[in-house]
Order: sequence, then C-alpha cells, then structure tokens
Amino acid sequence: MNRYIIAVLVQNQFGVLNRVTSMFRRRQFNIDTLTVSETESPDYSRITVRFHGDPRTKQQLVEQLYKLPVVTAVEDMEPEESVCRELLLIKMENDPSSRSDILAAVEAYEAKSVDYTRDSIVIQLTGDTRRIDTFINLMRDYHILEICRTGVVALERGSRTIRDEIS
Repeated sequence: MNRYIIAVLVQNQFGVLNRVTSMFRRRQFNIDTLTVSETESPDYSRITVRFHGDPRTKQQLVEQLYKLPVVTAVEDMEPEESVCRELLLIKMENDPSSRSDILAAVEAYEAKSVDYTRDSIVIQLTGDTRRIDTFINLMRDYHILEICRTGVVALERGSRTIRDEIS
C-alpha cells in the first residue's frame, strides 16, 4: 500500500470535519495523521490527511470528496512538489547519567529544549516524518516520559496554492 498526503480545502463550518473523515471511513482508509486549521481566510479550513491505500481507491476517494458540497478543493501533495512538516514534543526524564547524551542529540538535530526542570526536559523538534521518527527512536535509549506530535502539514512548493483550484 502507498502512503498519500492530501490537502482538502473546505468551508469553515460546523460538522465539516466529520463529513470529510466519514468519507475515509466508508472507503476503509486508515488515517495516519490529520491536521485541521483555519486558512488565511476565515471562510475556509484546510484539512491535511496522511493515509495508506492503493492508487485507484485513492482516486475514487478524491472524486467522492469533490461531491461533498462543503469541499472547495482537493490537492494531492506529491513529496517532490511540496514541503511537509510535523512538530514533536517529547518529554524526557532529566537523569544526570543521560542528560548530556540527550542534550547532545538535541543539538545534533537542531531541536530545542522548551522546558527544563529537575525531573524532566521537554524537547521540540520540527521536520519531516522520517526525521521525527529517527529522533524518537534515538530517544528510546533513554527514559521517555511522554510524546505528543502533530499530524503532517503540507504546502505546495512555488507560488501555486490550493485556492488556485477555485479561482
């Protein structure tokens, strides 16, 4: 199965997220990540979804999404043609025996320590999915207290926008 990222521009109104995600459920796609936010216009929200599936079923899903009256545009975010990022917050135990190794990894990954207490260190890292996964796997050698990460956010490279589809 292939991994896809699509951006869906929708009218910013009550119940839209449920209508869009129900389409994924009916097509039996498992959503890996889901990010939703208002856009540069308060009239629209952008839903970014990463999921697995086959190309034919993905195309059918896109066609079905366009049939929803609240959907304004759908964009397939091709990896070579888009910038995709996630945010990771990871809370590590602040143990004197591992502190220097953890802080060295923070520096090597150009991450940022955003909270530091006697008992824990909270680290912030942004990057593509592979970078986030690699950092988490590195931190598994130490004591992870908690992990929270966003879904993928993505924009097309260049001046083209998802709103070009409706203009």
